[in-house]
Amino acid sequence: MSRIPFERLPADVRRAVADKLGAVHRSLTAQGGMNSGIASVLETESGSVFVKGIPADHPQVAAQRREAAVAPYLPASCPRLYWHLELDGWSLLGYEVVDGRHADYTPGSPDLPLVEAALTELQGITAPADIELKDAVDRWAGYAPPGALQHFSGNSLLHTDFASDNVLIVDERARLVDWAWPTRGAAWIDPGALALRLMDAGHPGESAVAFAGRFPSWRDAEPEVLAAFGAATAALWREIAAGDGTPWKRGMAKQAAMFGHILGKGL
Repeated sequence: MSRIPFERLPADVRRAVADKLGAVHRSLTAQGGMNSGIASVLETESGSVFVKGIPADHPQVAAQRREAAVAPYLPASCPRLYWHLELDGWSLLGYEVVDGRHADYTPGSPDLPLVEAALTELQGITAPADIELKDAVDRWAGYAPPGALQHFSGNSLLHTDFASDNVLIVDERARLVDWAWPTRGAAWIDPGALALRLMDAGHPGESAVAFAGRFPSWRDAEPEVLAAFGAATAALWREIAAGDGTPWKRGMAKQAAMFGHILGKGL
């Protein structure tokens, strides 16, 4: 998605932001990320705020609205959402500024215990019943082996996308960002999703799976359940890479195939 600076938003939208924050003295367009038409840190009369948003007619606007709806239920490791604004063809979210760096997932990184702590905190959160979330059963319906889909069901709140640029390290703490895909499902899914990203960062498959085993939800899952997740993950990334063969997606598909093989051996 192409990105524009804050100054190119419609005047009514900029005025509405100023009504919430006071005069905007400076804006800095954020680098990285692919899912926002605007992503800017604003320095205002009332302090700094991170504003992200997309056109209200964009296909991903439903995901952004889910992100706004789930924000009050997120653990303290997640940036605070201050406001949600929809006006003049734009949907905007105003967040706490988290001035950090992307997590380093490489083997031996000192960030790994911080990421573990953040996910441990999230593992204790129940998905809110009063908002519409994605459901793990629906998300993996086209990929899980026959008869295995019921194991994906659960009441935990899941992030599911542990790409390293969705985890920021700030003051010796990992902060989970980009909640476009909040999902209701079995708690063990998130440790598995993280394990795949560790493999992509250079961890041997067995070591990445062992890292997932630090979480009770993963340790307590039956081997056939984890094997089904491995097979579903491999099928999902195979489809993604077939539809868009960019190098990083092909790399993820290769790691997902290995991930599925390792978990299948646990049967």
